[in-house]
Amino acid sequence: MDNFYKILGVSQTATAAEIKRAYRQKAKQYHPDATHNEADAAAFHEVVRAYEILSDLKQRSIFDEAFNIKYGFSKKKKQEFNYREWLLAREDEESRSKLIFFDLMHNREDEAVSEFKRMNMNFPHFSLTKWFTREDFMDYGFILAEELVIRQEYYDAILLLEQIIRMEYSFNYFRFFFPEVMDLTRHVLKNHLEGKINDELALDAWERALDLNFGRKDDAFFLQKMSCAYSRIGDERTASLCLEEAAKLMDTRK
Repeated sequence: MDNFYKILGVSQTATAAEIKRAYRQKAKQYHPDATHNEADAAAFHEVVRAYEILSDLKQRSIFDEAFNIKYGFSKKKKQEFNYREWLLAREDEESRSKLIFFDLMHNREDEAVSEFKRMNMNFPHFSLTKWFTREDFMDYGFILAEELVIRQEYYDAILLLEQIIRMEYSFNYFRFFFPEVMDLTRHVLKNHLEGKINDELALDAWERALDLNFGRKDDAFFLQKMSCAYSRIGDERTASLCLEEAAKLMDTRK
């Protein structure tokens, strides 16, 4: 019986977020397109299989039952120091930032999103990037962005995803998983801004997107959406300019 927890390098008490992060790290390490090694290709398939099982609640439950019988493992663990309570008692920006990611990784997604929004609203210059390595911020930040989207906090999600995309362009951390980041961002920009957040915020998000290298077709789409938004707020001149720019991008002869 394969130990899927060992394959991913996580404990049996690992949260869904921890499993997702471990999978991305292991998959990048053994991805056949990167190593061109048969042994690594086999390891890659083991990692994928482990993730398929552990990321599915029903399959993980079945696996855990068999695993516990074989190894006599108990999930009960004595914990003398409550790190979360220690963080909750502190109001400094570093502690609250660490609380956000701690909750995110310990099945407290609602609390993590709520605290993230509270800090953004109360502290204009709040930034998670100050308190984590770039790798940790990109990993946890993407998971947080996914949770924001699930809760329809679309503008906050776009701002977070923009930070991650810009970091990726300078750092190349996600590599094979970067299309997943771009796809989520594109999906929100195209389907979850117009009519769901106010036009001023939507315009800001689409304007930011123009600098993220989505490509001519996507940029033309964003400009068309911007044109409609400018028309709704009564700025017909800027609306017309956006349409002109969109038409230029769609002109395949250029």
